[in-house]
Amino acid sequence: MIHTLFALGLAAISGGVAADTPATAAQPPTATSSTTQAPAGPCPPLLDLSLRRLAGDEPINLCEAYRGKVIMVVNTASKCGFTGQYEGLEALYRKYQDRGLVVLGFPSNDFMNQEPGNEEEIQKFCRLTYSVEFPMFEKVSVKKGSATPLFERLAAAGAPYPKWNFYKYLIDRNGNYVDYFASITAPDSDKVVKAIEQLL
Repeated sequence: MIHTLFALGLAAISGGVAADTPATAAQPPTATSSTTQAPAGPCPPLLDLSLRRLAGDEPINLCEAYRGKVIMVVNTASKCGFTGQYEGLEALYRKYQDRGLVVLGFPSNDFMNQEPGNEEEIQKFCRLTYSVEFPMFEKVSVKKGSATPLFERLAAAGAPYPKWNFYKYLIDRNGNYVDYFASITAPDSDKVVKAIEQLL
């Protein structure tokens, strides 16, 4: 069954935008330290949102919490052929968080019912199975027409909507969408690591 769902996932993401093709070209900021202060001025529209932490009650304003950092947004699922990417995402977060990277996970049940659990179950799975410490947020929809505002704004900035679980979107320190990587591109791939290091 897993192999069938994995094959369906590969079929779903094939024929679209190439996984490793940058959607936009951007000059990396010159900031080199996580201690760099957040840019002055109005909050970038992409981050002007408040979302609940996974299995939590209090909303987190993305601008207040993460402005000035390099952000990787990922739509996740617990029963997907790509679920093992949690390990690579956590490794990225631990390696680069002191330099200003944050990974933000958004569980979604949009694809083949691969995230059926409630938020408490998802949180337990992530912590016990993959020791996830990067911030995880409320369960959302990411498909066009029903996507949560963050994914709608990413699309408005030029990113494709996810075609499967574990699409990875990069946002620079100024709150601008920079690039994306589809499911088949692993978090620890050379392309992803190089893109992150250029932004840091």
